[in-house]
Amino acid sequence: MYKVAGKVFLIVTDGPDDQIITVKCEPEHARAHVRGYASITPDRYLDKRHWISLGPGPGITERLVTDAVENSYDLVAERLPRRDRPRCPMSAANFPASG
Repeated sequence: MYKVAGKVFLIVTDGPDDQIITVKCEPEHARAHVRGYASITPDRYLDKRHWISLGPGPGITERLVTDAVENSYDLVAERLPRRDRPRCPMSAANFPASG
């Protein structure tokens, strides 16, 4: 689980049979992703309107995953009280690519 100021923005599941990430997403973007990619689904456990899970599959690129993680971080960070917002924005460099 990855958090910003104590709020979750990314959940990584890295089991042998279940390699997925779960991110927060605006509801309209979540619906578009779910319609557009077979391996993007509403999350099983969190609010299905706001959280999506991305698994390996056709069209799931490193750029798509990076954008989803960065957008999730931004969504969570911008809803924090100003005093709790991080000084430095998240960077994709903080999340090394896995092979």
